[in-house]
Amino acid sequence: MKKFNVAVVGATGMVGESMISILEERAFPIEQLTPLASKRSLGKKVSFQSKDLEIVDLDNFDFRGIDFAFFSAGASVSREFAPIAAKAGSMVIDNTSEFRYDDEIPLVVPEVNPSALSACRAKNIVANPNCSTIQLMIALAPIHNHTPIKKINIATYQSISGAGRSAIELLEKQLTDNNTLSEDSHQLFAHNVIPQIGEFQDNGYTLEEMKLVWETKKILGSNEIEVNATAVRVPVRVGHSEAVTFETESEISVSLVNELLDASSHIEVMQGGEYPVAIKHGEGTDKVYVGRIRRDLSTQNSINLWIVADNIRKGAALNSIQIAEKIIDSDL
Repeated sequence: MKKFNVAVVGATGMVGESMISILEERAFPIEQLTPLASKRSLGKKVSFQSKDLEIVDLDNFDFRGIDFAFFSAGASVSREFAPIAAKAGSMVIDNTSEFRYDDEIPLVVPEVNPSALSACRAKNIVANPNCSTIQLMIALAPIHNHTPIKKINIATYQSISGAGRSAIELLEKQLTDNNTLSEDSHQLFAHNVIPQIGEFQDNGYTLEEMKLVWETKKILGSNEIEVNATAVRVPVRVGHSEAVTFETESEISVSLVNELLDASSHIEVMQGGEYPVAIKHGEGTDKVYVGRIRRDLSTQNSINLWIVADNIRKGAALNSIQIAEKIIDSDL
């Protein structure tokens, strides 16, 4: 089997660490792994295949000879270094928002739109969708492929890990600190829900909410789908949850929705009084969990779902690696 030289940019972050762990778990065919980060991470090490690998300075790294470069160090880092890696011949798989809305760069969930990867060599960059978009698309694609979806209404309940390791540390501090009410309410994670993720846009929606709109349309290949989103940060360490109502062009039964979702090996359907919760199904898991499937009482042809997934693994690291695996399998 051919082996590949792999670089992980942002190797000391939560997603970067998860990428390295999953590369080992899935026995990705690696010849050499290079963990990259900024100068402030120099001296740190990451573990891979029972070896401690020293962090390499991204600023001075030569990407020539790197087959796959996984980026997860923020949009500004990807903006500067991803084109350099791509020009050097690396296939860049970017986990930031930097390239998602470029028409020449595929935005891919391998279980949903793998054919989009046929364009991956145009710029040698593939974009990984937003974490909340990935679990939504995996849950809705089997339904959309059977009976086209015309409208989606979604409220996300997103864990603190979506804001990074420092946010988790702040949550843990606030949980033991009785004097947190004086803090900025936008950063008051403990015992609180915050109906803002990302900066507000001119239309009153936040950037996180608009990502769901833009990315859904691009991944499903339809500008006709109407998407309305509300994104909320909740005091959960890891695991995103979503309350979703979708409307199809023609009537679809609850039993058929259950059947379509249950047929996917990437989805676990929970029925009756059982439903997924973030603390159990949203951390350390690779599937998308769906429950509370029921007919919407207010709109014809509409169904409600409750969706839970691990935003660090499935919503970021695993999806990136599955993209690389698909590129290898398809000999692109």
